Amino acid sequence: MHVIVCVKMVPDTTQVKIDPVTNTLVREGVPFIMNPFDAPAVEEALRIKDIYGGKVTVLSMGPPMADAVIRKAIAMGADDGILLSDRVFGGADTLATSNVLANAILEISKKEPVDIIICGKQTIDGDTAQVGPGIATRLGFNQATLVDKIVSLDLTKKRIVVRRKLEDWFEIIETSLPSLLTIEKDANRPRYPSVPRRIYAEGLSIPIWNNYFLKLDPNTIGLTGSPTTVKRIFAPEKQKGEIFEGNGDGNGTCFAVEMILKNLENWKIIRSTQNV
Repeated sequence: MHVIVCVKMVPDTTQVKIDPVTNTLVREGVPFIMNPFDAPAVEEALRIKDIYGGKVTVLSMGPPMADAVIRKAIAMGADDGILLSDRVFGGADTLATSNVLANAILEISKKEPVDIIICGKQTIDGDTAQVGPGIATRLGFNQATLVDKIVSLDLTKKRIVVRRKLEDWFEIIETSLPSLLTIEKDANRPRYPSVPRRIYAEGLSIPIWNNYFLKLDPNTIGLTGSPTTVKRIFAPEKQKGEIFEGNGDGNGTCFAVEMILKNLENWKIIRSTQNV
């Protein structure tokens, strides 16, 4: 059993600010962390390893300092990791990113066949939830998104049953291996790395694969291979709502309620007119 987990280093969005002049992210002084959706993905892979044995490999694409998220996953219990880092990978959208990751997985599978790929549902800096499905499509893997529970795994029959968390209900599906899963953030509670594992992870030399190694067409990776771009980032303007105040007596309160209902009725009329 070989499980690959894709993780990403992202800026801590709780501390991100937007430059009001340039409408771009202010990255100076902003700490970078493992994407919060990826930690449950690592944990799910480790639980599979705990029960069925095998190996967990962590894969990440990013700048050299992105090895920190790989070390964190190894400290949690992953066996090893690979960093995909090259200037030509920079500026990639989800299409170009999935291309690099899928080809790296193909390289890994030449020596060790891959049974399951696990990704976080989405990243907090992009929120597209497209990279995981993109990898599965490129590799021809079955895929199950929005997974919040692995119900069963039969290695003999190469079948996996998972539960998907949809908006109003759960869905139980069965598919065959190899497959790709994207994991919900609340699927589990990621374990804390032990001190010995932290020390071990910090002392490791993380292999770095660049495009000289992968030999991908430059027109299909990085900014050049990205059909979509971010034009600008901005905080939406907050519109101040109307305030209807009552003075504490029945008449004032009734007036406020009456005005709210009147405004709601006008809003309904405007909406229905717009939909005609």
